[in-house]
Amino acid sequence: MKKSLLILAAVAIIGVVAYTQRADIAMRLMAAGAKSAMTENLTDNLEDGLHVALCGAGGPLPDPKRSGACVAVVAGKQLFIVDAGTNGLRNLVRMRYPAGDIEAVLLTHFHSDHVDGLGELATIRWVNGANTSPLPVIGPQGVQQLVNGFNTAYRQDSSYRNEHHGDTVAPLSGYGMVARPFTAPALGELETVYEQGDVKIQALLVDHAPVKPAVGYLFSYKGRTALISGDTSKSANIEKFAQGVDLLVHEALAPNLVGVMHDTATEVGADGLAKITLDILDYHASPVEAAETARDAGVGHLLYYHIVPPLIAPGSEAAFLEGVDAVYPDYTLGEDGTAFSLPAGSTDIILTRKGL
Repeated sequence: MKKSLLILAAVAIIGVVAYTQRADIAMRLMAAGAKSAMTENLTDNLEDGLHVALCGAGGPLPDPKRSGACVAVVAGKQLFIVDAGTNGLRNLVRMRYPAGDIEAVLLTHFHSDHVDGLGELATIRWVNGANTSPLPVIGPQGVQQLVNGFNTAYRQDSSYRNEHHGDTVAPLSGYGMVARPFTAPALGELETVYEQGDVKIQALLVDHAPVKPAVGYLFSYKGRTALISGDTSKSANIEKFAQGVDLLVHEALAPNLVGVMHDTATEVGADGLAKITLDILDYHASPVEAAETARDAGVGHLLYYHIVPPLIAPGSEAAFLEGVDAVYPDYTLGEDGTAFSLPAGSTDIILTRKGL
């Protein structure tokens, strides 16, 4: 009994001391965390190969596990970003990807939820790496207008940062973005949009009508491959170019869950939301349709992203995946931070991180 009392007393004393010293403890923890954040570079620790991570696994609506559409791809030591949805840049930083080293951003199309984080991403890439040239933004025709708009919107910000921090941190030559447009390929064709050394990135047409152009991207590096669908309905063109790829990163919208949203919106008289939840059904693939594409293309693994609607309620993930296991069982339901590695000279497909 006496021993228990002594232990309790000791714990209480430690608790009191910790509470009174909490500010100092917090400062020490912050210093340790800041050192790690400033020195750790994830790409330096990756083995040679193709690496894919979701910096944003969700759609336009808030989901605590899934931010706006954003995919990071490391090919060798080169870092590419596909789409720049809300919070994507901040997730990249949390995952210890070096924002200052981003080689280029590739846009699948120009819906707001795929581009609304572009200004922040370009700004942090500029000042974190003291980059002396703008961020290349690769996309189908129309990307010029988008890039020009962001550059105009952030021009005052750039002058403030340069005046405050100087050329060693924020050289004006590196401010903003530069558009790298390409003509969207025809069905059945690929358009090479980037090629350097062992890295090749090719665009393919997808079906997101009435949004045109809309494309996906096929990444190839030393025999490893990953295809990112962008927003699309089920597409024979994706199936064609996904044949045998190691990793298919495919969007999906669950009609059963969106149907519940539609019925509820209709019941409460939210006419705008009722129409939106009806309209969006025809230009997204369902989880089962994405699984059918993965199966028929013989891909190594299927990673779901751009997940609609938000999966918040208990059991909603099971409802989203209803029927998928019977079609194609080799899948992962993505969330922010989900990452895969495809080592060069191997056939391994390695889940390296489930989430943040």
